Amino acid sequence: MRTAIATVCLSGTLTEKIEAIAAAQFKGVEIFENDLLSFNGTPADARRMIEGLGLETVTFQPFRDFEGMPEPQRSKVFARAERKFDVMEELGCDLLMVCSNVSPDSLGGIERAAADFHELGERAAKRGMRVAFEALSWGRHIHDYRDSWEVVRRANHPAVGLVLDSFHVLARGTDLSAIRSIPSDKIFLVQMADAPRLDMDYLSWSRHYRCFPGQGDLPIGEFMNALGATGFDSLLSLEIFNDRFRAGSARSVAIDGHRSLIVMLDELRRTGVVLPELAELPPKAVCSGVEFVEFAVDERSVVGFERTLSGLGFQKAGHHRSKAVNRWRQGDINIVVNADKEGFAHSFNITHGTSVCALALRVNDAPETVERATTLLDQPFQQPVGPGELNIPAVRGLGGSLLYFVDHKTGLDRLWDVDFEPTEVSDFAGAGLVTVDHISQSMHYEEMLTWLLFYGSLLEVRKTPVQTVIDPGGVVQSQAIETHDGSLRLILNASQSQRTLSSRFLNELFGSGVQHIALATSDILATVQSLKEHGVDLLPIPENYYDDLEVRTDLSADDVERLRANNVLYDREGEAEYFQAYTKTLEGGFFFEIVERRRYRGYGAVNAPIRLASQTHLASITVPPEL
Repeated sequence: MRTAIATVCLSGTLTEKIEAIAAAQFKGVEIFENDLLSFNGTPADARRMIEGLGLETVTFQPFRDFEGMPEPQRSKVFARAERKFDVMEELGCDLLMVCSNVSPDSLGGIERAAADFHELGERAAKRGMRVAFEALSWGRHIHDYRDSWEVVRRANHPAVGLVLDSFHVLARGTDLSAIRSIPSDKIFLVQMADAPRLDMDYLSWSRHYRCFPGQGDLPIGEFMNALGATGFDSLLSLEIFNDRFRAGSARSVAIDGHRSLIVMLDELRRTGVVLPELAELPPKAVCSGVEFVEFAVDERSVVGFERTLSGLGFQKAGHHRSKAVNRWRQGDINIVVNADKEGFAHSFNITHGTSVCALALRVNDAPETVERATTLLDQPFQQPVGPGELNIPAVRGLGGSLLYFVDHKTGLDRLWDVDFEPTEVSDFAGAGLVTVDHISQSMHYEEMLTWLLFYGSLLEVRKTPVQTVIDPGGVVQSQAIETHDGSLRLILNASQSQRTLSSRFLNELFGSGVQHIALATSDILATVQSLKEHGVDLLPIPENYYDDLEVRTDLSADDVERLRANNVLYDREGEAEYFQAYTKTLEGGFFFEIVERRRYRGYGAVNAPIRLASQTHLASITVPPEL
């Protein structure tokens, strides 16, 4: 099976797109006609560039408004097709993609369309070319792949075949069973696209919201299973129209595209479909939690930051044997404070200031996880380690940070005993914090689908529906990725507005990163009381919130008063309850959240606008304290 990507998926000039496609290790490219029309050179020049980068032009597309035209338009479209064949000869391409007619002048009728395609097939064959017919979901007469297949079948020409586009098939909810009976040699091209579930017209949905397989909500697996039943082993390509992709890095988007195909085909192989050219991927990693969160700090900020950790109930539990790195611990939570003057964390601190530079996840098999990651085009990371110290495998994560993997199988979970010297622990029992509940990462709007795919392709996780959160400065999109048991929860946040708290954090950090960490307790009121006693400043919540809480919930007046006195937010879903409190924003825009869950699965989205408004108000009248 040959894989490819259409140039329409990417931003930039044709040259920039081709270079990005080659860098992402594709072998085939579909040339979108507008990209060639705006190219500063001849089709022959484009061919030399494409082939010089080790690529093959597999399709020229789209050829519009062809079938069913009355005269004199019919003669004109055939003349136009001949000119496209001329261009294809120069490009070194033998397949023209024809999409179903949307012209108001077009005439219906399967037989009429079939006759047109038979003649087009005759013309193509004389020049050693082929044509493939696609049913647009908004086509005037043909918008169902079963009709486009009937046209191809009746055209009965070896140079005429079918295009199956997953978006056009799945967006309309078309039955997939008929795909299984289509001869595989008549499917000339399969174009893949996912999309979120939206209630809008097919044209707008398709032109703005398509995404790579695994990034949306369409039943891509069911489509691929039906396709696999045909024995199809020809051309599989990506065709995505997406505003975010057009605003993002062409190279990054192209890598995402290739990654999505690798995962999709691996999942198809696991259903029993034979794909001999596909290397078997290790399975997705099973994650059982966060082993540590690492902060990059400098000499100026380390004392203040560790004072904050102490106030939160953490105790210094170890010092690295060869580096200026401390381990702080409370319950099952490990926070690493890296103030070393060499290495990755130091470089990260110079660029981003005090910030989270790395996360470490507990997985079932760390080497397998990194092998899967590198096969999926993630960037592995290594740096020198001291004699006898563990070499913990890692890949590059959000904003250039690191994602480490530790496991019990290979002994990487011994890092605290091997790499750290223990320190004396005082009698202070902590503040009742027990585990990392969730980690919130803020990113540029055009990056959100990238990191959704990154985590979803690497880890055994599920994604929750996108939440729209109202910030005083604009709208924030928020989506959670989580394991089924909740041992890992990552919240991805992005906003198109530059005035939201999320966007301001990106500006302060000089890039995407972890904006806040939620730490779980079994008794939030006791924890908050301990934090206040140890000098931790909590985010004040407006009185109006609690006045409303007393009215809209069945909490007693005394319960509401206790929440009010401790600046604790509350949410309830049925019998499940959720409590939240926040520290004030620290240097760099980072803050901690304290949560208590009582069978609650969400993240308190109803309270997010209150928290954001309070943080925005506080930022307007104060300067964040140094860590």
